[in-house]
Amino acid sequence: MTHPADLSATEALRLIAAGQLTAPALWEACQDRIAMREPAVRAFTTRASSMPATVEGPLGGLPVGVKDVLDTSDLASEYGSPIWAGHQPRADAFAVTRTRAAGGRVIGKTVTTEFATRRAGPTANPHDVKRTPGGSSSGSAAGVAAGFFPLAFGTQTAGSVLRPAAYCGIAGFKPSHGLIHRAGMKVMAESLDTIGVFGRGAADCALFAGVLTNQDLSAVAETAPRVALCFGPAEDRLTPETRALLDGTAARLSAAGARVTTLALPEAVLAVNEAHPTVMHGETLQSLAWERVHHRDRISAVLNERLDWAEAMTAATLAGGRATFASGRAAFLDFMADYDILLTASAPGEAPEGLESTGEPVCNALWTALHGPCISLDAARGPAGMPLGIQLVAPFGQDAALLGWARWVEKVIAR
Repeated sequence: MTHPADLSATEALRLIAAGQLTAPALWEACQDRIAMREPAVRAFTTRASSMPATVEGPLGGLPVGVKDVLDTSDLASEYGSPIWAGHQPRADAFAVTRTRAAGGRVIGKTVTTEFATRRAGPTANPHDVKRTPGGSSSGSAAGVAAGFFPLAFGTQTAGSVLRPAAYCGIAGFKPSHGLIHRAGMKVMAESLDTIGVFGRGAADCALFAGVLTNQDLSAVAETAPRVALCFGPAEDRLTPETRALLDGTAARLSAAGARVTTLALPEAVLAVNEAHPTVMHGETLQSLAWERVHHRDRISAVLNERLDWAEAMTAATLAGGRATFASGRAAFLDFMADYDILLTASAPGEAPEGLESTGEPVCNALWTALHGPCISLDAARGPAGMPLGIQLVAPFGQDAALLGWARWVEKVIAR
């Protein structure tokens, strides 16, 4: 029998409903796993002191990890920065409020990079603690992979949900921009920041995102999709094993009945990728105005350097970046008119060695800026035995459809 700490959220709920598992037993199993592996993985910034009271709801008492850029009324919210050490909000973020009301139990706050952007935290990859788990949602992805909790929150400005999901061998879902309300989140880039979720598969992501948005996202697609295979703007950065994984996945989907077409992106869409740093850093400069005025010396050198660069931009430059985003989104809708999903890489390859960096979002930033939903699925192992992921992308608002196709794809690649 699978150890309770290794159950997917949907399987745990099934066993609880059948009387074969209880929510307190699952909580204790996760606590035991944390005691065993947290000293090496270091996924948490702080943890709940006791098991919260049971609340009836669709999450059935499941433990949930909360990325430390989302406010919690009972646990410190430090945003990955010493500037906010010990900060205790009075209220929960919307997403946390919704989670608790649905029966989810917050087990702790999880490590984020500095303001979910630059300086890495201490979290290690559970598959190899000498390697990064990715970022900025480092602790959430590592915690799900290690069995500390079956569900967790991430946020994404460039690649902070998709990349760590791929590196840690789990599923990560970034919804359409704004689908999960950001009240109570430390927002950095207004045009980009999106709350996402982690689970052990697409069904877990659909469950959690559905609860948070009051939608039923659980349907599985019943027919084969029309797939656009796209290597994206980072094609020259993909490792041979990632390139082979995409080709192999496309072949398996085609054999299962999907219509797969290899396509290159139009220039208007590629331009969005080039504009991403301008918008991200320009808006982060505004978000961190107070911190820069009062605590510049407590911001990392690498983040200050990026924000100094943004400070030299004109207002017209930032406005131009946003206009490029808008043009690219329209072009992407036209590009996807004859396709259901786009297949691409979640990350260039396996998680890099070392904890000083969380890797680069070269496979993700474009799709984030296009505002549509994206999901990373665990698909293979690389030459070092580390996870490799595939990414599925859909146009804005097609969240339910994407999750349905993702579950169809999972079934095909699991055969």
